Amino acid sequence: MSRDICVQTWPCSYYLELEKRWVPGRLSLTSLSLKFMADKTREILVSFPLSSIIEIKKEASHFIFSSITILERDRNKHWFSSLQPSRNAVFSIIEHFWRELLLSQSGAAAEASSSSVTKGKELTCLMACTQKRLEDTARVLHHQGEQLDSISRGLDKMESDLDVADRLLTELESPSWWPFSSKLRKAPPETKPQWDTSVANSKAFGKEGIVIQVPAVISQRTESHVKPGRLTVLVSGLEIYNSDSLLMHRFEREDVDDIKVHTPYEISIRQRFIGKPDIAYHLISAKMPEVIPILEVQFSKKIELLEVAMMLRSTGTSSLAEKGYSVWHAASGLMDQAMHCESSSGSQEGRPLQLQTSEPVISEEDTQELGQILRKLKGLALDTETELERQDEALDGITAAVDRATLTIDKHNRRMKKLT
Repeated sequence: MSRDICVQTWPCSYYLELEKRWVPGRLSLTSLSLKFMADKTREILVSFPLSSIIEIKKEASHFIFSSITILERDRNKHWFSSLQPSRNAVFSIIEHFWRELLLSQSGAAAEASSSSVTKGKELTCLMACTQKRLEDTARVLHHQGEQLDSISRGLDKMESDLDVADRLLTELESPSWWPFSSKLRKAPPETKPQWDTSVANSKAFGKEGIVIQVPAVISQRTESHVKPGRLTVLVSGLEIYNSDSLLMHRFEREDVDDIKVHTPYEISIRQRFIGKPDIAYHLISAKMPEVIPILEVQFSKKIELLEVAMMLRSTGTSSLAEKGYSVWHAASGLMDQAMHCESSSGSQEGRPLQLQTSEPVISEEDTQELGQILRKLKGLALDTETELERQDEALDGITAAVDRATLTIDKHNRRMKKLT
């Protein structure tokens, strides 16, 4: 995915140190940089990467105007004031992306210093990412299968209840002198549905089955009141926590009415109500591009990509193509080296052999790890295919049961109308 997508743009003023004046314009944030563009001249007055920032503070200019100051490594200090919707909201979002960038850079530096990246390591990393994505999909698919099983059990109970209703209607339709009417008056014993336990188990499994959790900047009603927190995606729903790890709200999977993707880094989640205000949360996160594909799997019919976010699909496709190219490139490199070795060995027949001290492209350890990952991927793929076939059969059974229940209910409604 392209890292230059604009995350947020805010109206504000920038202080020109040389001219000693404030210039109105717009401050734009991407996942890698900040820039300010003047309103009148449309000129970019300042632009710098987030990696060059060493300090972000809230200060007051001339002891009156609330401002945000950003200090770079070369000691350049930038003043931004008159920030809309509020200084705290802009500060929280900029600080979030700056912190996440620093954490990602430190992790990448640690990996680079610990070991050199070879083609074998690249292949292993790509296959490990593929395995993780398939495991997440299998987990969501498993929970979906549990929901289908619960629906099937609910339809079975509905059919048994319709049988009881049929007997009661038959008693009401029969004359008072009918000798078997007393037998029909016996009420069926109330038994607790057997599927309650499985539903409880499904809920417990959902609470423990964390798919992914990412830090985020959260706002509920107005964009001017934001707070840092965390978004947790479960197989059974979504949970939003504040910075103290206290649960702010939990969306069950069936409670979510719509999810709107504004940008690859910004989403909103809403649950509608009749007669009272809706529950809606607005979330911005530097890790949101990792969450959106999972949300598309879980909430495929409820998620909506807005105009700005439509580039997410095209960039996502290109990124997948790039990954595929990198795998092909690594594999083709191996083939080229093998062919080169064969040609060089054929051309050097009759010449004295020379010792080659170059290391192999893929080590024995990487080969064994790739083999283990491929075996796991094969097992996951087979299990996923089996589960999909089982769910197809369950859907056919649910469709037939719903059709039978609909016909029976229509028949009972006609019989009740005749009685009234």
